[in-house]
Amino acid sequence: MNIHDTRFPATLAQLEQRDDFVGRHVGPDAAETRAMLDVLGLDSLDQLIDKVIPASILSVAPLALPEGRSEPETLALLRAIAGKNRVLRSFIGTGYHDTFTPTVILRNVLENPAWYTAYTPYQPEISQGRLEALLNFQTMVTDLTGLEIANASLLDEATAAAEAMAFCQRLSKSKAKAFFVSRDCHPQTIEVVRTRAEPLGFEVIVGDAATELAAHEVFGVLLQYPASTGEVTDYAAIVAAAHDRKALVVVAADLLALTLLKPPGEFGADVAIGSTQRFGIPMGFGGPHAAYFATRDEHKRVMPGRVVGVSIDSHGKKAYRLAMQTREQHIRREKATSNICTAQALLAIMASMYACYHGPAGLTTIARRVHRLTATLAAGLRRLGADVPTTAFFDTITVRVVDAAAVHAAARAAGMNLREIDAGTVGIALDETTRRADVEALWQVFGNGSAGLDFDAVENLVQEALPAAQLRSSAFLTHPVFSAFQSETRMLRYLRSLADKDLALDRTMIPLGSCTMKLNATTEMIPVTWPEFGGLHPFAPADQTQGYAQLTAELERMLCACTGYDAVSLQPNAGSQGEYAGLLAIRAWHASRGEGHRDVCLIPSSAHGTNPATANMAGMRVVVVACDANGNVDVADLKAKAAQHADQLAAIMITYPSTHGVFETAVREITDIVHAHGGQVYIDGANLNAMVGLCGPGQFGGDVSHLNLHKTFCIPHGGGGPGVGPIGVKSHLAPFLPGHGSVGLEGIGAVAAAPWGSASILPITWTYITLMGRDGLRHATVTAILNANYIAQRLEPHYPVLYRGENGLVAHECILDLRPLKDSTGISVDDVAKRLMDFGFHAPTMSFPVPGTLMIEPTESESKAELDRFCDAMIAIREEIAKVASGEFDARDNPLVNAPHTAEAIAGEWPHPYSRELAAYPVASLRGNKYWSPVGRVDNVYGDRNLVCACPPLSDYEQA
Repeated sequence: MNIHDTRFPATLAQLEQRDDFVGRHVGPDAAETRAMLDVLGLDSLDQLIDKVIPASILSVAPLALPEGRSEPETLALLRAIAGKNRVLRSFIGTGYHDTFTPTVILRNVLENPAWYTAYTPYQPEISQGRLEALLNFQTMVTDLTGLEIANASLLDEATAAAEAMAFCQRLSKSKAKAFFVSRDCHPQTIEVVRTRAEPLGFEVIVGDAATELAAHEVFGVLLQYPASTGEVTDYAAIVAAAHDRKALVVVAADLLALTLLKPPGEFGADVAIGSTQRFGIPMGFGGPHAAYFATRDEHKRVMPGRVVGVSIDSHGKKAYRLAMQTREQHIRREKATSNICTAQALLAIMASMYACYHGPAGLTTIARRVHRLTATLAAGLRRLGADVPTTAFFDTITVRVVDAAAVHAAARAAGMNLREIDAGTVGIALDETTRRADVEALWQVFGNGSAGLDFDAVENLVQEALPAAQLRSSAFLTHPVFSAFQSETRMLRYLRSLADKDLALDRTMIPLGSCTMKLNATTEMIPVTWPEFGGLHPFAPADQTQGYAQLTAELERMLCACTGYDAVSLQPNAGSQGEYAGLLAIRAWHASRGEGHRDVCLIPSSAHGTNPATANMAGMRVVVVACDANGNVDVADLKAKAAQHADQLAAIMITYPSTHGVFETAVREITDIVHAHGGQVYIDGANLNAMVGLCGPGQFGGDVSHLNLHKTFCIPHGGGGPGVGPIGVKSHLAPFLPGHGSVGLEGIGAVAAAPWGSASILPITWTYITLMGRDGLRHATVTAILNANYIAQRLEPHYPVLYRGENGLVAHECILDLRPLKDSTGISVDDVAKRLMDFGFHAPTMSFPVPGTLMIEPTESESKAELDRFCDAMIAIREEIAKVASGEFDARDNPLVNAPHTAEAIAGEWPHPYSRELAAYPVASLRGNKYWSPVGRVDNVYGDRNLVCACPPLSDYEQA
């Protein structure tokens, strides 16, 4: 029936059913589904699932969730929840400040799918835009901190401080096991550092660095600059004293303040860390925000996180790439000191563009204005008789009062939040959004409603409150990129030019195995920029955050329903941090039962590198369990290892479905073995997209799992971050979920700076689950499995599928084995990946978990037409490989080894024996929609030998 034909009117219910969100999220329609099932020789989706998922874990019961809702209805519900938040003017500070996001950046980065749906730049040729933006970020950080090298961002300031602690311990020549933290650091930073230190056996000493440091032997020192209470201190003597004792010094510095203050690198700091939140990123109830980490050049190979570097391409042209393979967990594994494998790329890009948009003069003007308002505020308060002990400050002061509670009540009545320090002290932090009316309103609060001060008269007598010896004299942001885009027109075109260089989901499917690059629906993204979610400070009073309280409580229940767990913590702000929090929960549970000696963690040999790194960080010893020829856990070896370490067994970490893309039938046996020997079962949730609605890890033996909300639950990857990695646990582990002293949240220590982690992007997952409902979520999972098996079936005649389940099917992803082709023709997995770029595709995951393979995950969002387009490209590439094998193509000069082909190369002199047409248009459909790689193949060896991790010099810029 044609629903547009009014001669056959449908019922209202039927029409509404056809206009549902599920049909727009899931790619294949009914006809395409039927066609794919026919290719697989199956009668139904139920038959497919019965063959893929072991009967012992398959659940037929519907998820304990309501039916899906329409997009307008869902947004209306979320509007009502958001309306329960009250956004007052925030003067709380502690590392979180209100800010203006330039609207050109808001619209063209944060709200632009060309930026937020992009993947991590592991394929640099199709990531040149975001790599350039991240290189700008690194340059911004090194310039402002006065250090030589910076990474492409970390998760938040507190975890950056914890990373810096491990960094210092690894590099320090001191034999001490103690880390000194200034009591002037932000409270949440101190709490996260303590959490991270305890499993590693580090002692954290909190005290006055000026008077107490000399009494302790330490390997590192953490200072806050300016202090959390606002005071600006000359740390040069403290740094020198620490160095004399073989300790390294970390300075947590405010980047806006560094436009006016002497940078840490100039007074001897070894590391600078901090947040870039106030560079145009909303507070968002705590995140996501990009932290930074900078250090001296000699320490670059120990620096955690990702680093963007400059290299050249196959034509000698400048090109960017991820440098140094600093994700050390993949190299050092259980000896790694960091499990960070992601960044906050999208937020780092926004911060870098904020710096480009304002330039050094604009940033300095903002900083001077904030400081002058703060100085005026302090002068006026003193005129009113207030006790303001802060003498040297940038934007934050403290005020001693008789009754802090009364002051806070008066401030809130006037629409303002101040920092709660103690019963006799309040804190006030100003920011770029502060206006003179705000200062006058604050005077009213402290003057009991009758300040009677004239702003101009007070301001005219104000003196600068920054110590002369601490003023900055060095230039910063001198590279042309920070002075070329101060007009909106120029910034708009710059952002467009960068986005055009990249491949993201708005152009093509990204078939990355283990990464789940699915639709991030526009409706899910819209609430992220609502001020009711973005404008809240993470430590705002609870009666002002009732909307977030409802949202997080409902989302926790949703995730419990999807996983079979009993409780969830939303605090971990990346999958790596979820892993860590999960193992900490297991460790704490064992200790609570008098079995704190249990410290052995069994990990299959196929595991992702973060698993052993995380186990090491959690104070556990890694014992590797073998895998069999099919990639499954070797149960016999597991039994032997579990028995051998029965008295010390703490946990096993497994990924399910397995890293090899199949549902292991022995999963219940595996969990039973570990439980029988006193251990707990950690199930990595990276592949949960194959389980939601069909089986739950909490139902077949899992005690804890981390859930990648940026995979299964639609938070976009953002070019390599943000992510959210909450953990679900069974009831016995619930008391050991992450806590947070700043808001009285009980549990083990904090693992992130903010109590609910990257809270402002949680509405994305809430919206996705609400839109899909119980049946839609199950349908998405089934379709993801269908799509993967369809691709495996189509490509099997051309590339061997390395692993299949017992019934010859795969789970939600499949692994193609290219090693025989490399042996016979010399064509490598890299050549295939780069040639796919000429077809307009992002390559699948390369050489993981098996070197020389491609792991493909199509997700449920791609239609059969798009799957066929990808399969046709892979088949065409296989035909090209065959021509190399037969001698028709030169083994050293063919379309594969020379890929990707740039427009410049096609238009220039053509030295190759194959045609330009074949290079550029290997299939006819590309003539109407062609993506051109902006650079040729990037030379990684050159980049490593000539390491440059900041914007190239002016001469290079002028030549370009």
